[in-house]
Amino acid sequence: MLGLLGGAGLAVAGCGGDAESAGELLAGRARLPEPFTVPLPIPEVARPVRPGRYEVTQRVAAVEILPGLRTEVWGYGGTFPGPTFELRRGTPAVLRVRNELPVPTSTHLHGGVNPPGSDGYPTDLVVPAGHAAPHGHPGEVHHPVVKDYRYPVEQRAATLWYHDHRMDFTAPQVWRGLAGMVLVRDEEEDALPLPRGERELPLMICDRSFEEDGSFRYPQAHGGHGHSHARDPDFMEGVEGDVILVNGAPWPVAEVTATRHRLRLVNASNARRYRLRLSPGGRFTQVGSDAGLLAAPVAHDTITMAPGERFDVVVDFSAYPPGSTVTLLNTLAGGPAGNVMRFVVTRRAPDDTAVPAVLSRPPGRPRPVAARTFDFRRTDESWTINGHRYRPGVPLARPRLGTAEVWRLTSDFHHPVHLHLAHFQVLARNGRPPAATDAGWKDTVDVRPYEVVDVLARFDGHRGRYMLHCHNLEHEDMAMMADFDVI
Repeated sequence: MLGLLGGAGLAVAGCGGDAESAGELLAGRARLPEPFTVPLPIPEVARPVRPGRYEVTQRVAAVEILPGLRTEVWGYGGTFPGPTFELRRGTPAVLRVRNELPVPTSTHLHGGVNPPGSDGYPTDLVVPAGHAAPHGHPGEVHHPVVKDYRYPVEQRAATLWYHDHRMDFTAPQVWRGLAGMVLVRDEEEDALPLPRGERELPLMICDRSFEEDGSFRYPQAHGGHGHSHARDPDFMEGVEGDVILVNGAPWPVAEVTATRHRLRLVNASNARRYRLRLSPGGRFTQVGSDAGLLAAPVAHDTITMAPGERFDVVVDFSAYPPGSTVTLLNTLAGGPAGNVMRFVVTRRAPDDTAVPAVLSRPPGRPRPVAARTFDFRRTDESWTINGHRYRPGVPLARPRLGTAEVWRLTSDFHHPVHLHLAHFQVLARNGRPPAATDAGWKDTVDVRPYEVVDVLARFDGHRGRYMLHCHNLEHEDMAMMADFDVI
């Protein structure tokens, strides 16, 4: 069984087989809706309460996800996904988070270059009114009801996202809806003739399973309300749902004109990987990765996305005649999970956009001052890094501010590795050149079974305590995290 992570199971998971599943399917009990019948929703853009200051309340709400059923979500602003925050480079922002949920939370701006007190450390918690914890973790900090997260926004234009990061409970709390998108803008991006306005679509892709009454289904051994750290042994490798959601809607459909559109893709799944392809054919022109614009566009027939990764792409729908349907497929799954969403090309329209041959002048590649190895694998019934379960406050590295290091990432399974604060470039996979989809500066990399990935990580912005971890959220909750201190 994959849950036992034996050698045979790992071979099925991606070492010599065609399957590339990174989790165990949790079949839902609700009747699945017909695909491509629900219109694609676009999350509202958050409005500041005054310049540079935002407020959002985490609360319980009932929303319609599956047609005709109501689902209880835990959402930023009571929505799933939460509102999209559009921030501007050089304009600091403060986000006040109010917690009206029944559980503590910690908000992480994924991809943000932020001071440690606003990074969403897993034991830096916003606790609801009346919350009483019978026990905690070493160094656990509680903020009663509200916390101000301070974001300098001294980073390039990029597609970021935010989500809950509570110690031991990230997976079930994100599953219930605690996630949303952040778009950072800057003058370099403004100068490009890329699609914008209605032709720029934020697309947060994730999977979920549902009970017959429409409520979210998640393994019962870890419901997320209490303080038990028990895990369902059948889902040790991660939880995959049987319904694919885009912006919180099942297999939605979007009407587009026969023009270029910019798709801001986020894999917000707990464990599921996607290999995206357009049918009946077409190409993605990638203009940006996790941490910002590429130097030059890169064309892809398919894009493989691990949890936490983002791809900023342009699709030219003028290649399809009006009336055509273009389906975004996931070729890593069969059945319903093999579909993601559909575009309907409605009519021709003027298009003054373009994808220029030169997109940006990203930071150059610095010279590394050190090399380290981080091994992600199953050790003594636990997911570990360098043989250790997570130990809050015990750093595995102390890089110096303003330097770069080569970090070698090794694995025994699918482990999407995410670094807080530090952005990196992929140097090599198994000693060979990186994949075309590894281009640009990133903060999350898909490390496949028994693979060795070398990255050049740059430590800029702030001193303090940060972390690296597997972004398979079940692995993260099972202690596959480690601290590093920027000194």
